[in-house]
Amino acid sequence: MTETIDPMAVGEAEPLTDTTMTTTGTTRRGLLEMAAAVATTALVPIAGATKAAAFAYEPYPKDDELETVVTSCAHNCGSRHMLVAHKKGDVIVRLSSDDGRYQKDGHFGKDTEAEPQLRACLRGRSYRSRLYSAERLLYPMIRVGKRGEGKFRRASWDEALTLVAEKMVYLKNTFGPTAIVDQSYAGASYGVLHKSDQIEGLLGRFLGMFGCRTSSWSVPSYQATTFSSRMTFGTIEDGNEDDTYAHAKLIIMWGWNPAYTFHGGNTFYYMRMAKQRGCKFVVIDPQYTDSASTYDAWWIPIRPNTDAAMMAGMAHVIFTEKLHDQAFIDKFTQGIDAGTMPDWAKDKENFKDYILGKYDKTPKTPQWAEKICGVKAEDIIKLARMYAGTKPAALKASWAPGRNAYGEQYNRMAAALQAMTGNIGVLGGCAEGVGKGWHAEGVAYPYDQFSNVWYASIKSDRWAHIVLNYPNVKREEVGLWPRNDQLDGVIPNIKAIFWQGSDWFNQLTNINKEIEAIKKLELVVCMDSTITPSGLWADVLLPIATHFERHDVALPWYKGHYYIHRPKVIEPLGESKTDLQVFTELAWRLGFGPAYNPKASRAYFFENDTVDEAYLREWWEGKVMHHQGVTMSWDEFKKRGVYKFVFDKPQIAFRDQIEKGVPFQTPSGKIEIFSTTLAKITDWKKTQYGTEIPAIPKWIEPWESLISPKTKEHPFHLVSPHPRWRTHSIFNNIAWLRETYEQEVTINASDAKKLGIQTGDTVEVYNARGKCVVPAYVTERCMPGVLVLHEGAWMDLDENGVDRSGNPDFLTLDEPSPAGAFAYNTVLCSIRKSELVHKPGWDRLAVSRSAVFRRDQ
Repeated sequence: MTETIDPMAVGEAEPLTDTTMTTTGTTRRGLLEMAAAVATTALVPIAGATKAAAFAYEPYPKDDELETVVTSCAHNCGSRHMLVAHKKGDVIVRLSSDDGRYQKDGHFGKDTEAEPQLRACLRGRSYRSRLYSAERLLYPMIRVGKRGEGKFRRASWDEALTLVAEKMVYLKNTFGPTAIVDQSYAGASYGVLHKSDQIEGLLGRFLGMFGCRTSSWSVPSYQATTFSSRMTFGTIEDGNEDDTYAHAKLIIMWGWNPAYTFHGGNTFYYMRMAKQRGCKFVVIDPQYTDSASTYDAWWIPIRPNTDAAMMAGMAHVIFTEKLHDQAFIDKFTQGIDAGTMPDWAKDKENFKDYILGKYDKTPKTPQWAEKICGVKAEDIIKLARMYAGTKPAALKASWAPGRNAYGEQYNRMAAALQAMTGNIGVLGGCAEGVGKGWHAEGVAYPYDQFSNVWYASIKSDRWAHIVLNYPNVKREEVGLWPRNDQLDGVIPNIKAIFWQGSDWFNQLTNINKEIEAIKKLELVVCMDSTITPSGLWADVLLPIATHFERHDVALPWYKGHYYIHRPKVIEPLGESKTDLQVFTELAWRLGFGPAYNPKASRAYFFENDTVDEAYLREWWEGKVMHHQGVTMSWDEFKKRGVYKFVFDKPQIAFRDQIEKGVPFQTPSGKIEIFSTTLAKITDWKKTQYGTEIPAIPKWIEPWESLISPKTKEHPFHLVSPHPRWRTHSIFNNIAWLRETYEQEVTINASDAKKLGIQTGDTVEVYNARGKCVVPAYVTERCMPGVLVLHEGAWMDLDENGVDRSGNPDFLTLDEPSPAGAFAYNTVLCSIRKSELVHKPGWDRLAVSRSAVFRRDQ
């Protein structure tokens, strides 16, 4: 019997020559001659041969063999676009997107300024891989190993829900109405009917009716901005629709990289129009981003967490060179200068005198700002003159610089610049903070007095601090929201967590502290369609149907003015149920089923289509058609799949206030740079903020930064922006996307040279709070002293508790800013080459080979 040659071993053996003998006794020349003869023979048909009956790949179905269904993506990336599912039977074969023909009066290729296509990005187009992923949760599961060990057994729905319901009753009766923490968020369960929402979602109403709920009041993405907008404008609907960008002559992208985070469904469409019309672009960011490259922008690198200081320096230039719009200031603002201060506060600080140094004898000059932010004084002066002298100009103050210690001061300082230059309420200008520009009718489920009931409400990232230190916790430490009853000031006795549409255990700050705290809890429930890192730390996993497997309507997540119908494209995989089915069945078991879901009987858990249709039709006809002037019927909307609003003019925040004199929704009716609300607080410890927040925007030094003495121990400032290939932690397990980008830490080339680090080296990024292991990417597109590590990587701990996936939240501090902002980007750390392994296995196997073409130095 002859021995075959292992082709993989040839490279390790002695090189073959023409006279080398093989194991069959044949020379190499003989093998080549035989191969040539076989190749020649293969071209001649063999007599009597039959057609091959098998093929290695299933033939790809043609379009006329597939059913086409309009739906949408569902994650919270900053927009929400159309997906078109092409299915065969009950299987989605492929996904496409908007091509212009689905809306009323549409046709193939229609793509206008008034009705642009809602085309999905690479994340949305990869959704089929998420739907059918190996990590898909298909059955109820109950933990059998240690918490966090990831060992579960399959259970029936009856067993899992009985366990949850009985434990809920026990916790409420034993520990009171604050024992269960609601950690619902807008991950991938977000529609008008099936909604995971921090404030008014399905879980909040369910726990509120049950009578046991501690809620989380600070939004991780943009709490600093929410606070700033409410204090300054009285509303978070402070943003223009993105079509107004097309009319700007200058766009300052402050901490904003729309190539990765759109902040609107068609941002690039309109910004491209602005570029074509001669608009100039400026990017202020520690990184030279893809957006800076796309728009040929002036890049101004800035030290992280020092943005408010640079803005103060700009304000000084504008005031001293008399570039401000005094008429606008006098008519529409409170507190920018002494003349606009209210009578009751004439002795208080005003913004202009603070900038000029009247109170602290420190003028906030560009030279003063340069020492803090690292931006040259001449560049601060140049930008200030550009901004004040260009009409209209859009200062887009994005959320990332607000995710910092005292991030609210950055957002409020930006609002002051917008106001003092008169760029609010005008076409091509920008007042944007939170940025919501159009109000959608967002709730189709029952909305009543229980929709946001809570018995304690804390800053979102302080639950672990409470669990580890209870009862020795002060209300100001955790941002306890005030109440008007006996529970005011009572620290919640937390014993359980519900995660719905939320991977918060992977995403909140200081994960090692969370790990220590979660071990002390008595119940952790995770409701999701995917087995996430959070789910691995749960006691009970409940499989939730994806948006392809339930009936709903999609809302624009951030900007845009449209609704997208989401039919049930396929039946739920495995034993998946919708969020509303699960909460309805739990409510029946706990005694309030008819109140929670008044349109449903107990049979809703097994058949939900009729009830869901009734809720959605009622929402469309009673809210959308009635309140928003829509004439398209519900049946026609379902047939078409999308409704795009067409407006007679661009949607501009505060246009009516500026053009018609409508008061702002603030106590004074004006843009409050001096906040009435903050100025009148006398006891800060009894507020949700805990510590004093100045009534005017100010520069306040963060607790960790590159100007801190702490750099002697940890010399690098770490920022963790959103990646293009994930939405937070969503899509981290999708191989298609992992082939395009790798989780890596970006380091400046000069810093890397000093440390002997090259692209591809495995490094440790660490501080006293934790450590993660990740490959390095060396570049000149990142400023010295700064490291960039994108958030959202799924944690993966080794036996020593070191994260091998590159999750930056092992290094973050769970100390929020006074106004509730998460300090994700206030992190000092160190970096060094490592012998540890970065996420071995499927991660590295999926890395794109394009990495070999990168420039190392």
